[in-house]
Amino acid sequence: MPPKVLTGDLSGLPFGSLLFRVAGAAGRATGHAASRVARQSWVAERVRFLRAWRANPKGIGAIWPSSSRLAAAITRGIDPASGPCLELGAGTGAFTRALVARGLDPHQLALVEMDAQFAQQLRRDFPGAYVHQGDAAKLAGLSLFVDGLAGVAVCGLPLLNMPVKQQIGILRSTFAQLRPGGAVHLFTYGPRCPVPQRVLDRLGLRARRIETVLANVPPAHVWKLTRRKTAGALHTPAP
Repeated sequence: MPPKVLTGDLSGLPFGSLLFRVAGAAGRATGHAASRVARQSWVAERVRFLRAWRANPKGIGAIWPSSSRLAAAITRGIDPASGPCLELGAGTGAFTRALVARGLDPHQLALVEMDAQFAQQLRRDFPGAYVHQGDAAKLAGLSLFVDGLAGVAVCGLPLLNMPVKQQIGILRSTFAQLRPGGAVHLFTYGPRCPVPQRVLDRLGLRARRIETVLANVPPAHVWKLTRRKTAGALHTPAP
């Protein structure tokens, strides 16, 4: 009698069902281990956020890290062709992960973060990205990208909590790092744009609300800032 040939289907052999049970148990164990790691990472991220919030609640500006839905909304329309991308107030990396999920290579990202612990964690989580620990209002003149200027910026800073002078400094600094046609995506928990109209007029910017995210704590609105056609002077910030 010719010998049996083993194929990918072992269920017909005496030990087949045992192998399947062992494989299934191993798969479930691996899945449970991955779930535990994911939960631990989720908890660790929230702990880091709450510690930073307790140390500087006004600077953090939120009571909880941005949700995945807000991250998806604020990065919508951004793809590798939009890059490089500048991210202000990268924090725990919620928006950074969404940018990577959109297809941007970490080498296309420059992450600006003031908090030392957040900056250190960002370097560990996104080793290919350039992490600049410093003030987002002092980016003019810095070479953040090898290939020149960014095509888009994502802002996680609580602009609504900041005085007008600081807002102007951050926006001037940011647009100095953007090539013509570049845009800044930002969010706010209030119904209006966090940048007052007088600031938009002074800097020659246009603001447009592009999405509302109800499934966020608290609900958030996403805005897009662009230069007006006569605002080319923003490309080189005024002193």
